[in-house]
Amino acid sequence: METATTAAHSDGEARPASGALVDTADIPGGGQLHLVSYGQDFEILFGDEQLMGSWASGSEEALATLVCGRIPADGGILIGGLGMGFTLAAALGAMPPAATIVVAELVPTVVAWARGPLAHLFGDRLSDPRVSIEIRDVHDVIDEANGRFDAILLDVDNGPDGLINIANERLYCNWGVRAAYSALRPGGVLAIWSAYADDVFRDRLGAAGFTVEEFSMDADGGQQHPHHYIWLATRPD
Repeated sequence: METATTAAHSDGEARPASGALVDTADIPGGGQLHLVSYGQDFEILFGDEQLMGSWASGSEEALATLVCGRIPADGGILIGGLGMGFTLAAALGAMPPAATIVVAELVPTVVAWARGPLAHLFGDRLSDPRVSIEIRDVHDVIDEANGRFDAILLDVDNGPDGLINIANERLYCNWGVRAAYSALRPGGVLAIWSAYADDVFRDRLGAAGFTVEEFSMDADGGQQHPHHYIWLATRPD
């Protein structure tokens, strides 16, 4: 089945002109994700909104690389959203064997894609002994954590709003940000990926007690044409 696409999407990544629908995935609570192929390249869509494309992964990788040098070698990391595995791959590449990485993925089919049509992107990363996959809402993992993690990396929407699941608003509201603060150990880092700037959200992180840094970059990790944003919110020691 062919599906028409445009030359670029809302956060600026170029994409091929058309692709083939590979599979759909039901999202708990409503809606669907669509996996589309362009030969060896893939994208994941939510409606007409592209969530990620395999041809541009720099900012998703930066979500991990910006953080991993700031936490202990045996640190515990929570990644919200498996996606195409770019953030996971970067975290595994940056962290030594003593680290632990929990990936919370809400949609079971996304994990099946990682072991099926996207297996060439993932390689053997899901079987790495540092990695565990939890088919759960990342909000629930955060809410139960109570000082468990040294880093929380969130890439579950296209920014700090509940695009994919309205319940994700819980991650970005005042008490959601405070829950992340409580889930981190002292010195821990909350990192959030976004396709757009949001000064209100950045200020909300600061009001919760975090020290906040903002990074802007293009889809391939450069700095010339900023399209994507990453906030690093550090809990003071």
